[in-house]
Amino acid sequence: MGQWVSWNPVSRAMETGAGGTWLMVEGHFTEYHSKTYSDPEFLDAHGKLVTPGLIDPHTHPAFAATRELEFEMRSQGKTYQEIAATGGGIRNSVRKLRDISEAALTGLVSQRFALMLAHGTTTVECKSGYGLSTEAELKSLRAIRTASQNSPIQTFATFLGAHEVPDEYREDRDGYIKLLIHEMIPAVAEQQLADFCDVFCEEGVYTTQETQKILSAAQEHNLGLRFHADEFVSTGGAELAAQLGALSADHLMAISDDGINALAKSNTVATLLPGTTFFLGSSTWAPARKMLDAGVTLALATDFNPGSNMSLSMPFIMTLAVIYLHLTPLEALQAATIGAASSLGIANSRGALHTGYQGDAVIWDLDNYRQLPYFYGVNHARDVIVRGEHVIS
Repeated sequence: MGQWVSWNPVSRAMETGAGGTWLMVEGHFTEYHSKTYSDPEFLDAHGKLVTPGLIDPHTHPAFAATRELEFEMRSQGKTYQEIAATGGGIRNSVRKLRDISEAALTGLVSQRFALMLAHGTTTVECKSGYGLSTEAELKSLRAIRTASQNSPIQTFATFLGAHEVPDEYREDRDGYIKLLIHEMIPAVAEQQLADFCDVFCEEGVYTTQETQKILSAAQEHNLGLRFHADEFVSTGGAELAAQLGALSADHLMAISDDGINALAKSNTVATLLPGTTFFLGSSTWAPARKMLDAGVTLALATDFNPGSNMSLSMPFIMTLAVIYLHLTPLEALQAATIGAASSLGIANSRGALHTGYQGDAVIWDLDNYRQLPYFYGVNHARDVIVRGEHVIS
């Protein structure tokens, strides 16, 4: 039939075998037989690799236009921060998103979901953050919800109104933070448009004090917490994420030893985004091995967005993780499945081929799991199964 890769979501043990799905049950590998399902559908993998569906726990798919001119500017020596300081970057995307219709934005998000699914991603976290006004942020979240309803891909929505300070509030930061706390977050919660709230906690964006104030308001409205933390400078974002009980602290290229220790003592997952370091031409990579050695749970994500990473391929992110984060192919696969599920709070139902788990799987035109990050620039996803339904062949 095929070679299946499976591991226990707690111990992360792994085994491969031909002829069926192998699961770890109470410390022992046992073969799982399809006859436990009524009227099963048999899909022959023809000896190829089968993995859980990939999970991408950090993306920004709700944007109106690409920013290839800024990509060209970076090739000429401009930094991401320099481009942002002159009105480019996130604020550039904000101006364009405010002008697009909700229907057109929904269509763009739908196209991006289809591409993600075709590359083996079956679950994705989707952030707003390019509207930075109540109306535009709600439009973004509605577009994500509508696109999700029309796609097999499974989504979790995150409100990221604190992605930047918009142009009209550049001289009134406190005014914008009050808008976030007293208008945007309540509206998002009332309309049930998001599962999480995120803040770009970074030098020149939001301080740790501002971040705590915003996320405390989100907690009061029953939104889960996520963090952009310590991307360019160590500001204590990882420590604050652990302190507040955030599910995930993301980026972390500049994380301190104190930040690593704080994450290791918490349940907060470190979600690493090597595609962003690569696309920005940086040489500063998140210290993944140091985090693993300290006992931090790792996830991988694309950070798909128009400014700092235009790739939506999780296998390519795994390639970067092996080369530059020094993960083994197995560790990269775990971070793209069960680790990513942990960062979304769904590790008890997704991210593994296991009894009682949701039927999300990918058949790859590959012979073993090591080949998944070994090949790059080519999409080897052959069949994609979501909730037991064969959605791509």
